[in-house]
Amino acid sequence: MEASELQSAVPVAEMCPLCHLAVRPEYFFCPNCGTNLRPAPLPTSSEAQLKLYAFSVILPLICFVFVSKWRGIAYLRSPDERTRSIGYIATFLLVLSTVVTIWYAVVWTQSEIQQSVSDVNSEMSF
Repeated sequence: MEASELQSAVPVAEMCPLCHLAVRPEYFFCPNCGTNLRPAPLPTSSEAQLKLYAFSVILPLICFVFVSKWRGIAYLRSPDERTRSIGYIATFLLVLSTVVTIWYAVVWTQSEIQQSVSDVNSEMSF
């Protein structure tokens, strides 16, 4: 089957926007020019979930340096309900980890200030 016959057999919605060659609905990339036709679905395997959840917990501890690598937003915006629920869990873990990190930083700072004040007071009493 030639390209022109293939093009006429497939609806317009199934055409590559760049080279206008007919593509199958399940394709993520055009086989002719390589154009990204639609984003690949997000992985929902246990391993992918574990990585996302671990990164959500660790991200506040590394001061959000790699926040652009966090894919929780992509999961939240997914039309798939299962994928979206993974995004909700990852966001919850990120918020919880952020709150715990800030709380620990405040408690540690107050402890250090208190220790410094008590050291100064003990030196002044000599």
